[in-house]
Amino acid sequence: MSEVGCPLCATAGGRLVFDGARLRVIHAQETGFPAFYRVVWKDHVVEFSDLSATDRALCMDAVVAVERALRAQLQPAKINLAALGNMVPHLHWHVIARFAWDSHFPSPVWAGAQRANDEAQLQDVLARLPAAEAAMRVELNTLNC
Repeated sequence: MSEVGCPLCATAGGRLVFDGARLRVIHAQETGFPAFYRVVWKDHVVEFSDLSATDRALCMDAVVAVERALRAQLQPAKINLAALGNMVPHLHWHVIARFAWDSHFPSPVWAGAQRANDEAQLQDVLARLPAAEAAMRVELNTLNC
């Protein structure tokens, strides 16, 4: 089920990391935030409560799988989870690894910058993303998403 005009129905919404039957995981490629991912429910639903109890559990298990992979491979200071959906009313969860050196930390990624990013640290995280994404795919495949 898709909706005309919805960008998450029409496109992947970013660089595709995992593509399952019920959901996909994309790397959002947000400037300055190297480990910004979205878990996107494939069917066009607006709210989390639109899912059945089984699908809600699967969706959250996928969010946890992405979070675990980021924590294990990147050792961030914090993981931010959000399901705002105000700009794109299609169910998706933001899973964002945050670092003490990032330009906005400890404020949200949508707040104003507090400093410049540490470019060397940013490049180090980018170099470790393939391992994090491989770990995500392993766990997501076991969930039969």
